[in-house]
Amino acid sequence: MLANTTCSLQIKGLTMTDAVLARLEALNLQLPAAPAPLATYVPYLFVEQLLFISGQISKSGDGSILSGRLGSDLTVDQGREAAKLCALNILAQAHAALGRLDRIAHVVRLTGYVNASPDFTDHPLVINGASDLIVDVLRDAGKHTRAAFGVSGLPAGCAVEIDAIIQVTAT
Repeated sequence: MLANTTCSLQIKGLTMTDAVLARLEALNLQLPAAPAPLATYVPYLFVEQLLFISGQISKSGDGSILSGRLGSDLTVDQGREAAKLCALNILAQAHAALGRLDRIAHVVRLTGYVNASPDFTDHPLVINGASDLIVDVLRDAGKHTRAAFGVSGLPAGCAVEIDAIIQVTAT
């Protein structure tokens, strides 16, 4: 069964044995490099056993940004794809912070911001793109609380931004 298997993968020259990375690979997803902050803040911060990950935008591994406004420029399906990019960036930041994704004990909370027109009301459906990916990859440890908000604009015109609070194991 895949849940009990591990896989050795190369990430930035480091060999990692990590069941979570194996599930990413099984989903045909690749963990991007952890994005650098766009302003004066840190990408993640530890407070005891909690890892706070700053808002991650809908930026792909090649540096392109899925931008636009839901309800006028983008469809809900495009918004879900943008949210998936945010989730991959959250996992990339967690990997950078922890060294291994299997140190994630539980995703406590995701907060999603959707760049939306005033009449758009499907914010939760958009953020489901991130929630579904997190649960697919982390299984029970990925089941989280969540909030989804519509906003009038986001950094670099991106479609979605999501931050996370994650409980981690000591080793």
